[in-house]
Amino acid sequence: MQYAELGIYDLLILDVMMPKLDGYQLAERVRAKRLGTPILMLTARSQLEDRITGLNAGADYYLTKPFDTRELLACVHALLRRQGSQVDELTLGNTVLDLDCACLVREEKRVRLSAKEFKILRLLFQAGERNLSKEGILTLVWGYDSDAVENHVEVYIGFLRKKLSSIGSNVRIETIRRLGYHLEVREDD
Repeated sequence: MQYAELGIYDLLILDVMMPKLDGYQLAERVRAKRLGTPILMLTARSQLEDRITGLNAGADYYLTKPFDTRELLACVHALLRRQGSQVDELTLGNTVLDLDCACLVREEKRVRLSAKEFKILRLLFQAGERNLSKEGILTLVWGYDSDAVENHVEVYIGFLRKKLSSIGSNVRIETIRRLGYHLEVREDD
């Protein structure tokens, strides 16, 4: 649930029979938080009551096992199509994060991002007003088993601030002491 709340996924694929929290419960929690991420239930539970429960819990589509890979891909494509331009770009203020080329764009100005810069900025764009902790960014971008430390996050945040400024973006990365980072739009810029 913690990762679903970050808004970093374009699509959630859930199985009903997951440990601790089943797919129905997770779908209900995602929808209770008003998250619009499409949900595909992919499960062996194929009875009519199971399908109804899954759809009522918040799933957008319910696909049962065994399935043909072509059908799964068609479902994924259909659910992502509903997301519209959100799949290709994220917009905040006067700035667009182009997901295809890993670029920041403002009008005609464009700057390419490194892989880590792109991952961090995508997380921040998708998190909206929620703060992302340094630890969370470190785990999501560098991985659990990395030797990277929180200072790495600070360095990359500095790089991103310079790149946002270089294109005249009105988006700022704000630091909230002990809570992390979030994006804000400065209307006075």
